[in-house]
Amino acid sequence: MYLALVSLVLVYFSGWILYRLFLHPLHKYPGPILAALSGGYQAYFNQIIGGEWILEIERLHNVYGPVVRVGPNKLHFNSPRAFHDIYTNGHSLRKDPGMYTHGVATIASESAWAATDLQKAKYRRGLMAPLFSRRAIVELEYTVQQKIDKLLAVFEEHYSSPGSTIEMSPAFRSLTTDIINSYCFAECPDTLDYPDFSHPLVRDVEKLFSAFWIQQSFPWIVSLINNGPAKLILWLLPQFQGYVELKRRLSRQIDDIRADPDILLNAEHETVYRHLMEPKGKDSLTKTELLHDAMVFQSAGSDTVGNSCYVGTFYALKNPDIARRLIEELREAWPDKDKPISYTVLEKLPYLTAFVKETLRFSVGVIHPLARQTVVEMSAVFMHFNPDVFPDPYVFNPDRWLSEDIGNMNRDLVAFGRGARVCVGVKYVSYNRIQVFSQHELTRSDCLRSLAWCELYLIFANLFRKLNIQLVIEKDMIEEFTADQRLDYFVVAWRKGYRVALEKAQG
Repeated sequence: MYLALVSLVLVYFSGWILYRLFLHPLHKYPGPILAALSGGYQAYFNQIIGGEWILEIERLHNVYGPVVRVGPNKLHFNSPRAFHDIYTNGHSLRKDPGMYTHGVATIASESAWAATDLQKAKYRRGLMAPLFSRRAIVELEYTVQQKIDKLLAVFEEHYSSPGSTIEMSPAFRSLTTDIINSYCFAECPDTLDYPDFSHPLVRDVEKLFSAFWIQQSFPWIVSLINNGPAKLILWLLPQFQGYVELKRRLSRQIDDIRADPDILLNAEHETVYRHLMEPKGKDSLTKTELLHDAMVFQSAGSDTVGNSCYVGTFYALKNPDIARRLIEELREAWPDKDKPISYTVLEKLPYLTAFVKETLRFSVGVIHPLARQTVVEMSAVFMHFNPDVFPDPYVFNPDRWLSEDIGNMNRDLVAFGRGARVCVGVKYVSYNRIQVFSQHELTRSDCLRSLAWCELYLIFANLFRKLNIQLVIEKDMIEEFTADQRLDYFVVAWRKGYRVALEKAQG
């Protein structure tokens, strides 16, 4: 009996192996044998080694070519045409439930971002769209500027003395955390007031991303945390402390509004809750849907722009010519730095625009491949560092965006995604003709308007116009934001950081 059982098990697994290697619909595509047999191959690089899956995919493409089988049912592509086919043309490829509702999105599986049904996603995004329209962004620009002014005041008060230095990553993430909360919720946790920019909310979001691969491999853990004894589970799994604290804070906020809807009417300005709670009856959103959308706004809204500011500032300081050209352009357009300058003025500056685009190219955004059924996927890394489109891709060079022909580069700059499921904070505005900036006429694809772009223009402009910043050379500082320094925590994390010294600019 025992031998018969063992024999059955061996026959089953032998058949399973033979099927995946020789009979599976993807068996003709090249890739490592272990990847064809099990998703554990990816889990090894995500969890055991820690965040190195994108590095491994880059290696696999160098070995096997532009299409690689990276899982039993998954193909990864390294081709701009494939990217646009997957994420743009016809919008017919649905998000893969294995990733979006059972994997990395377990903590926000009922958000609009994670919705796999195209019509449902379209409806939910439509509710949010008014808050991210061009009109709304211009009207609420002051909320962004207020937080930037506060950051500069903190810098001047606490970090401008001789010998004082600061790690910029938590400073930028505190800034973007306060911005997204003020903009979306008309509430501010005032993380910029916290000593050394170490507010628990900023740390909680960072912990949230660092735990992504645990929930992908073990999605039941999130359910257990939500329904089990939280103290015991967090003692066993402290990585999820950030998730629990963020959920608790946003849940309390939603409960207060549902109990007293007048809170929305008395808010300083329109909030995302006002739009999400407008539908009534069968179209109204559940508390869980509201909570998951809020969590996505909180985490994504603070991470992407914060990381981009961190990367762009580094290269401006590392390359004196870049900083000089930024400062000269800003001084000419903004002679009196004590008077405010608007986003609509800044977005017309050619070199600042080029700098923002190059920053977005280098900082990437979501680094992990975004899976679509059947399952096909591609990481934005392979778009942004494609030498056929971006010559010398690992050279930070804003001048590439000032050439005459930038159509292909604009098309392949996908820091916020592409297609129907592009980041909700990004919209394409269809203009038949727009203003000529210097001698370079922008194409329609340049008409990209978003809260994130508004933030980047205002942050960089204020930073380099109002402060003198110097990179502090230290032994353990990052030398380049290159492939070997990237870690895949769904979004980008970096192995090393940097510090700066700063003082108030004169004139």
